Amino acid sequence: QVQLVESGGELVQAGGSLRLSCAASGRTFRLYAMGWFRQAPGKEREFVAGISWNPGRTYYADSVKGRFTISRDNAKNTVYLQMNSLKPDDTAVYYCAADTVADTVTSLAGGYNYWGQGTQVTVSS
Repeated sequence: QVQLVESGGELVQAGGSLRLSCAASGRTFRLYAMGWFRQAPGKEREFVAGISWNPGRTYYADSVKGRFTISRDNAKNTVYLQMNSLKPDDTAVYYCAADTVADTVTSLAGGYNYWGQGTQVTVSS
């Protein structure tokens, strides 16, 4: 079993920055690809960014490319999402996800078998 705990979400003004963290615990020796997803009210959960285990290849949704950066500290079993130039459209609950089966980043939620509880990000205009 793997437990994922997100933190860092809060209310921020448009143009501001936030850094989300996702700490993994449990059977983390089999953590492979990690991803961040988000879900806004009334919308489906969507892929934001992903990072593979080794060598840490990164992938981004077009809507956040150039503004968000995903990174990981394997020694700390933690994944980060640095969010800059935030927009009101970025308002959502942000979820961390882990794949303990394969080191393949996918934009499909079904490709991850562990999820955190989410952290709320609200961007005011």
